[in-house]
Amino acid sequence: MHLTTPYDDNNIFAKILRDEAPAIRVYEDEMTLAFMDIMPQLPGHVLVIPKSPAANLLTLPPEYTQAMMLTTQKVARAVQKAMDAPGFMIAQLNGAEAGQTVFHIHMHILPRRDGLEFKLHARVLADMDELQTIAARIRAAL
Repeated sequence: MHLTTPYDDNNIFAKILRDEAPAIRVYEDEMTLAFMDIMPQLPGHVLVIPKSPAANLLTLPPEYTQAMMLTTQKVARAVQKAMDAPGFMIAQLNGAEAGQTVFHIHMHILPRRDGLEFKLHARVLADMDELQTIAARIRAAL
């Protein structure tokens, strides 16, 4: 997929925004949504998306870029607290060649600590009850 490819309104994140697909939401405002990654690389892996139809960073309007970063910062604080993580990592991939698998721009928030190893991305579905428990901890930390 080239970075100028048109946005696909049927991608899973667009469906989540339209409530046509489920998501374990942790935060939402008028411009962004944060929810649990159902195939997490680490416990506490959260995704932040803008409510704008943009496949990648180069096609996202500036006001949504700003809103996405502000939400990422806010939710990252809560993830770090809820997961008792001394650090966290932010990832944002653009294009299949960079590893992007859903072509609606999104930020990954990954809590980090020594000895906590990454799982391969988008390989194994998490236990939904465990995700609900973690999401409740993150929401409580907001």
